[in-house]
Formats: sequence, C-alpha cells, structure tokens
Amino acid sequence: MERLYINLGKKSYWINIGENLLSSILNYTGHADKWVIITDENVDRIYGEEVMKAFNGKEVFKYVIPPGESSKNIVTVTEIMSFMLDNQLTRKSKLIALGGGVVGDLAGFCASIYMRGMEWIQVPTTLLAQIDSSVGGKTGVNMPQAKNVVGTFSQPKAVVIDLNVLKTLSNRELISGIAEVIKYGVIYDYQFLNYVDENYRNILSLEDDVIKYVIKKCCEIKAYIVSKDEREDDLRKILNFGHTIGHALESITKYEDYTHGEAVIVGMYYEAKMALIMGLINNEYFEEIVKVLEKTNINPDINRFDKNTLIDIMSNDKKNLKDKISFILPYEPGKVNELLLSKEEITWDKE
Repeated sequence: MERLYINLGKKSYWINIGENLLSSILNYTGHADKWVIITDENVDRIYGEEVMKAFNGKEVFKYVIPPGESSKNIVTVTEIMSFMLDNQLTRKSKLIALGGGVVGDLAGFCASIYMRGMEWIQVPTTLLAQIDSSVGGKTGVNMPQAKNVVGTFSQPKAVVIDLNVLKTLSNRELISGIAEVIKYGVIYDYQFLNYVDENYRNILSLEDDVIKYVIKKCCEIKAYIVSKDEREDDLRKILNFGHTIGHALESITKYEDYTHGEAVIVGMYYEAKMALIMGLINNEYFEEIVKVLEKTNINPDINRFDKNTLIDIMSNDKKNLKDKISFILPYEPGKVNELLLSKEEITWDKE
C-alpha cells in the first residue's frame, strides 16, 4: 500500500492507496460514536453491503442519493441533514463519503455544516475522484446559475483509495478521470504529459503498474499544490485549467450532455487554443496537447452553443475578479498562468 501525506498543519491527513481497502476501512478512519455513509444508488448496489459489513457491529447509518449532478443541490443537503438529526448523529460521529465527485462534494459539504462541523472521510470510487476531487477539501453544491458556488473548504480526516473499484467503471467514466490526468501534465509536469500520451491505452485498460503510478503521481501533485495553497488564493488556481469553459458547458447543457471530465477535455482544448491565439504557446506545443486530448475521442465541437451565452455563464464563476473572467492558460510546456479577461477579449474560434 502507498501513503501520501497532505501537510496542512492541524488539518493534515493521509491518502491511503491500495487494493481491498473497503473491507478494512476502519483501519483508516479512527473512532466515532456513530457513522453515516453517504453514497449513490450505483455505488450502493455494488459496494454498499461490503462497506456496511466492514463496520463490524458499529452503529452505522446509510443515506443513498440518486446518481449524478442533479442530486448536488441544497434540497438534497436539507434531506441529509434531517436524516442525520433523526438518527441523532453528534459532533463525535463521522461521515463517510462513498462515491465519485458528486458524492464527495455533497457529503463533505454536509459534514462541514452539520452541527458546525463533523469529521469525515473520503472513499472515492471513480478515477476522477481518486486523483482529483477527493484530495484538497473543496466541498459544495450547484445552483441554477453556476456550479459549486455554494460550498466550503473542509479537509477530510483521511482519503481511502481502493484501486479494485476502478474495475467496475465504464470506459466513459475512466475517460472522464483521464481528463484530469491530462490536466496535471499540462499544468505542472510536462514529462508526465508525455507519459500519459505514451501510456494512454494502458491507463484506460487499468494496467496494474501504470494505473498505480498515475494515481500516485496525480495525488502527489495535488497534495503539493494544496499544501502550498489550501484556499485557492494563488497556486491552487492552476487546477482550474479547462474548467472555466468546461463548467459553462456543463451548465448550458443542464449537466446532461457531458460528464465532468468530458466537459474539461473540451475546455482544455479551447483554453489551449486561446493560449495559441494570444501567442502564449506555439503551434507545436498546442498540437502536442491536442494529440493527447484526441486519444479520448471526445468531440470538441461546441458550435451548437451560443458563444455569448457561454461567456455569460462564465461570468458567474466564483474565481472571477470584478468584470474579468478567470482563465488558466498554458504558456510553456508544463506551466500555466491565470489571466483575467474581459468578455470582449475572449476568443477561441479563430483559425
């Protein structure tokens, strides 16, 4: 088993990476008077019984939500809060977020506000959640106007990554995770981007040594960034590459056409193209980024959407400053910068 340490002073915690960890989950979670597991219907069907058995007679409750972004809202939060109160969970209880990014964001938010804060543990079950959303303490829910605009920074007490769960994922779900893998290469480690390019098929087929290396490498990068900038004041902003446009695409399609990773893939394509148009990167590097993105077979065409509507959605992003929209754009291999652009300065459709 591999372990990585997130160094955040009193809020520090371990990321545990290995196989068959679900059945021994109590080894990584500490003690509590009661437990509540938040999961979704898909995950519960496959792993719910196994995880409940792992608590070995402890007082544990389970709340199951419908899968997908449609559950990530204030109404669901209220329902979970009521369930926890009805079952008399206390500040000494602990919450387990068992699922992908939606479950982690939602459950973490609930933990951060229940009785002004309770301890919680991330148990991510998708590749995207294992390498990205489970690490760093961002929690939140969506509003009709924008994604993740209501939320908190609340670090988990531990992250438990069981590699075996990846075997139940569809190719579409794996590609959604690979989107964030590619992102790490563009924003931080050019050699890793080349590794992903060369080993794409092995990542998608979950070749043992390759997927272990990729997950650990991504967690190492995320751990370093979060340890330097927990609350996204500076360095952590680089993790938003592809997300300004990506979030707008999710919003304009009501979270129905794209998975999060698919939207980020399209977002990275157009944000890299913006960097090319603005002269931040040369055509050779742009083509390198595109070459990796094309391996996912995600169609980047967004001509069916009104550009001005997309930009209006981006203007609601919480990272914006005054009337400027925040973009993370590459300027050389493995490096990105934040640029604040007015609506008039945004262009991605020049040939």
